[in-house]
Amino acid sequence: MRNRTEVLVVMGPMGCGKTTVGRLLAARLGWAFIDADDLHPRENVEKMRVGIALSDEDRQPWLERLRDEMQDHMRRNHGLILACSVLKKAYRDLLGVDQARIVTVYLKGAPELLSRRVMMREHPYMSRDLLQSQLDTLEEPTAGLWVDIEPPPEEIVRTIVTSLELM
Repeated sequence: MRNRTEVLVVMGPMGCGKTTVGRLLAARLGWAFIDADDLHPRENVEKMRVGIALSDEDRQPWLERLRDEMQDHMRRNHGLILACSVLKKAYRDLLGVDQARIVTVYLKGAPELLSRRVMMREHPYMSRDLLQSQLDTLEEPTAGLWVDIEPPPEEIVRTIVTSLELM
């Protein structure tokens, strides 16, 4: 693995393709995959289901659980792809993103494209109304890899693997 990268955090707002790209990337690399949405506490899920944006306090235990999962994979020397919005720098800091062992892959897309994608999909609990809140919250990373979401997911995965020299 390049620079001992052990965790890739595939990040961005809803509709950017985190889960799709993350699953494909994990399969390509033979790494484990976790969709952070699957680890939200029930209270968070209910809030999002009715269109209520989560507060930092709501996210704290969830982010701590994600950090613990990441650390466990690193202790066992298992590569991990984590699909997670981590919209704020403080969230990435809490997860331990260091751009060496834990690298962000920011899936960047125009708001209009994100909106179209969100309108065309069904999510078990993420209200479509939350996209604007996520865009307002987003603090784009200043490091890591930025990848345009316009190409097909398979091409995005090739770009990530090549850019990060993972194979």
